[in-house]
Amino acid sequence: MKLPDAFVASLRVVTGNETEKLLASLDDPQPVSIRCNPDKWSGVPDGERVPWCDTGRYLNVRPSFTLDPLFHAGVYYVQEASSMFVEYLYRSLVGERSGVRLLDMCAAPGGKTTLYASLVGSTGIVVANETIRSRVQVLADNVRRWGTGNTVVTNNDPTHFAALEGWFDVVAVDAPCSGEGMFRKSEDARSEWSQDLVKLCAARQRRILHEAWGALKPGGILIYSTCTFNRIENEENVAWLAGRSDCQGAGLSLPPEWGIVETQAGGISCFRFLPHKIKGEGFFVSVFRKADTGGRVVRPKSRKQPFTDLPRQMAVEAAGWVENPERMCFARVGDQVYGYYEQGYDSMKTVSENLTALYSGVCMGRFYGNDLKPDPALALFHGVQTRRCGFVELSLEEVLRYLHRENLSEECVVSLNEGMNLVAFGGHPLGWIKRVGHRANTLYPMRSKIVNL
Repeated sequence: MKLPDAFVASLRVVTGNETEKLLASLDDPQPVSIRCNPDKWSGVPDGERVPWCDTGRYLNVRPSFTLDPLFHAGVYYVQEASSMFVEYLYRSLVGERSGVRLLDMCAAPGGKTTLYASLVGSTGIVVANETIRSRVQVLADNVRRWGTGNTVVTNNDPTHFAALEGWFDVVAVDAPCSGEGMFRKSEDARSEWSQDLVKLCAARQRRILHEAWGALKPGGILIYSTCTFNRIENEENVAWLAGRSDCQGAGLSLPPEWGIVETQAGGISCFRFLPHKIKGEGFFVSVFRKADTGGRVVRPKSRKQPFTDLPRQMAVEAAGWVENPERMCFARVGDQVYGYYEQGYDSMKTVSENLTALYSGVCMGRFYGNDLKPDPALALFHGVQTRRCGFVELSLEEVLRYLHRENLSEECVVSLNEGMNLVAFGGHPLGWIKRVGHRANTLYPMRSKIVNL
């Protein structure tokens, strides 16, 4: 497809005499990369390392991820390599600090959310917000699959975060944009581009940045990124925020061999990923540090009370389903029981009391009497207790039948324990199956099943 003349003209402003090289790269094959889950994969797969991400790897060929049980187990996430750069930013500016509260303002489908969840660890929390309701389910599914148990998924307009003013240590805005960096990946991105779309996106981005800045605490870090090339959505927006905010740059410098182009806007460092210079798609990112005025951060007032304490006997039963119950607490939310790391529990409550939280922590399941029927999300939690019930390793053939919600072979059914069993492949749990006599009821969620084998 021929690229619009106006796009090419705007690209020349950014890339100058290298424009033809970049345009030619948009017709090259797209690199394939994955990011491993450090809580589920002790090693890393073979392949070239993504330079700015410890757990990122390029693959030589694109496999059928749909037919790989490890993908469904949350052992890795299929993510574009350029966007993994936010790991380098976080490690450089936040490091190993405990108790970090991070807001991912525009989170769907969840690639950066799951990366941040691994970075903040069990002492911190990630608030993964998505404004568009139709995209929230995919986000929540990816959070459940990743299984860190430290994330709350919310569905709120950016203006709603005024309730949590100055509360977050890190705010990430991966802003909705005109998608020029995805032209190699998506024909739709090419066909939908227009100058009006660029202007519309830039205005929307400024609105989001304004609200994101208010949610950031003094001394905190704001990471702004897009997957587009033009200066209107990138440097001009950076300069706009820098001009109206008390902020400073992060002072980062990068290894030149990475091929990332460094620019400046309003005194703030910006980083451009250009497909003819790096092994990845088009990406732009900048980092702000909010001036520390020494003001006190006020704890938000509770607007609702969604959490209910569990009776002691139920709490003991729930604790038996996780590996380190001394690090966790449990609460009822609606008719389900959820588990939370103790160090992040109060923060989880604060978010749920002030925003529209659709999922948080790890959904443990539902009680029937004093017995817990485990939820599919619990099987994917990296801290699930694998000795709480039967544990069955399936062959590739059988596990694909399970993921397709087909009946398992009679031989496989006989090998199950009576009652609840945890299904695994390669040692990685995938879901539950319940044996009742000679029958086995597959409890893999319908919305997650493989459609075509």
